[in-house]
Amino acid sequence: MDDCVDAAHKAENSLREIFAATPLQRNDFLSQRFAAEIWLKREDLSPVRSYKIRGAFNAMRKVLASGGGQKGFVCASAGNHAQGVAFVCRHFGVSGVIFMPVTTPQQKIDKTRVFGGDAIEIRLTGDYFDDTLAAAQTFCQETGAHFLSPFDDADVIEGQASVAVELLAQLPAPPDLIVLPVGGGGLSAGMKRYLAAVAPRVELILVEPAGGASLTAALAAGKPVTLDRVDTFVDGAAVGRIGDLTFEILKTTAPSNVLVAPENRICTTIIEMLNHEGIVLEPAGALALDVLPELKERIAGKTVVVVTTGGNFDFERLPEVKERAQRYSGIKKYLILRLPQRPGALRDFLGLLGPDDDIARFEYLKKSARNFGSVLIGIETRDAANFDRLFADLDANGFVYRDITNDETLAEFVI
Repeated sequence: MDDCVDAAHKAENSLREIFAATPLQRNDFLSQRFAAEIWLKREDLSPVRSYKIRGAFNAMRKVLASGGGQKGFVCASAGNHAQGVAFVCRHFGVSGVIFMPVTTPQQKIDKTRVFGGDAIEIRLTGDYFDDTLAAAQTFCQETGAHFLSPFDDADVIEGQASVAVELLAQLPAPPDLIVLPVGGGGLSAGMKRYLAAVAPRVELILVEPAGGASLTAALAAGKPVTLDRVDTFVDGAAVGRIGDLTFEILKTTAPSNVLVAPENRICTTIIEMLNHEGIVLEPAGALALDVLPELKERIAGKTVVVVTTGGNFDFERLPEVKERAQRYSGIKKYLILRLPQRPGALRDFLGLLGPDDDIARFEYLKKSARNFGSVLIGIETRDAANFDRLFADLDANGFVYRDITNDETLAEFVI
């Protein structure tokens, strides 16, 4: 453990070459809401707007110090890891090849290129990340370049531990709890190992997205397992299989300290932090904040640090985030309405809407050979309880309808 502590301190100290410690900020809004001292460790304010730069820098630093890396560095990533590697390649003046899926949004490609400049080459390969990863690893075998894993690497884990080093130095005393997201496990493993050695009384709460709960699955199985399906909405933490090295450190975590956050609920947290605090967070960056309501009783009166891990949010996603947040909150629903094909039928339906109900979408196909037509209708309202009244009125007036708001198959095609 002493070696781990010393290594984490060296990693933290070396990072000062490229950026100052990220801020630890007390958040009055959250502190009042939860009757606790809530501090945010703002990893979204690093030079690449995520903590990933830490592990990439530490791993590259150590490889170069040992005389390696002469044939360059390689990573496979569509997001924060790519940007961190690009930034560090330019800092050290070494070449890097960054493999990204063909489907990577142009905004992420452009940001990675800006961070890396002439030091990096971006190769778009494969429709899915597994194909991209395989291409990157094949390239390393053929060229002898050094592959930089986003999380399952001892030096990367060591670098991510620097977050814990900083936040303990920024507080007068260790906090009662630290809440942080977990994807592949690099950050959580690094922080857990360091805190166990220097502040063992600090309780760690780990949060993963519902559509990529790889740590939950691994704890249940007693070993890393590959998920059958991954929802990539929380792209910074949606990992199909937790790392082997990271799980060795995380396997003693109590299952009760691993929480799962639904993707649509995370959207409500993103919107709230943007509207109330002016803080821009990507879905993975909002993960830890999202579970605070679940922890309300556990954290009351305590000092809590929440790690906001990333702020690389593409504002072209904002309409989708708002949509998902409204659906989760129950203030927007989509219905398939069976409407009689007679004059006045639509007017009868519209007469049932309340003063706070607003039609956000309406698609109607009249078929002359049928007595009824189908309407796809989206309705927004101010209070979720308004839908109880509307549905009761629809039933009382003999309207046939189907609520498809949470039907994932239909939603893919029509919403």
